[in-house]
Amino acid sequence: MKNAEDFVNGEVILIDKPLTWTSFQAVNKMKWALKSKLDLKKIKIGHAGTLDPLATGLLIVCTGKFTKRITEIQSQQKEYTGTFYIGATTPSYDLETEIDQTFPIDHITPEVIQKTTLQFLGEIDQRPPIYSAIKKDGVRLYEHARAGETVDIPLRKTTIHEFEITRIALPEIDFRVACSKGTYIRSLAFDFGAALNSGGHLTALRRTKIGDYSVEDGISPEEFENQISQIAEN
Repeated sequence: MKNAEDFVNGEVILIDKPLTWTSFQAVNKMKWALKSKLDLKKIKIGHAGTLDPLATGLLIVCTGKFTKRITEIQSQQKEYTGTFYIGATTPSYDLETEIDQTFPIDHITPEVIQKTTLQFLGEIDQRPPIYSAIKKDGVRLYEHARAGETVDIPLRKTTIHEFEITRIALPEIDFRVACSKGTYIRSLAFDFGAALNSGGHLTALRRTKIGDYSVEDGISPEEFENQISQIAEN
């Protein structure tokens, strides 16, 4: 069984982040458990890649000396599963904001959907959502958005390695995507809807892999806290 010294020396912990939790909340709960239960006055802890509150899945948390590996882990290929809602858009490209436009979907067939995925394979240009944490002129984009300001957001290059449609039940389409660091699945939902001559936004997202790390090996923040309690008792 691990002890306090192990966490100071460095551990990589796989967390299955719950829905509505911020990545910061998950890390904070873990930090509190380590400090209060193992009597660690000081412990380095950080995560390798933020997940939005409306997303679930793999959050890799590094402690101690292993926090130096965060950049390396973040740069690895990621895999996501989720659901696109076709026929409507939202300003945030997901459920954070209300639907602002609706579009027809009668012309969309399973064949058209499968064919459209091919447009997004390989290196693509992608515009990050205005509701994102990227900074423009020193201010985060979501702050511009909430102030009602129009901002020119430059395109970014990203790579989609795999794009698989796993369920079609219009207006919903389920998918699995393997992609490079910096890919916005919300933007993919919006662009995919536009490519179908309709509209689209993201209604569910789960990160399943980062490099060779899988969410199947992850635990909830509460399970982590319970494990630390058991260590403290021994």
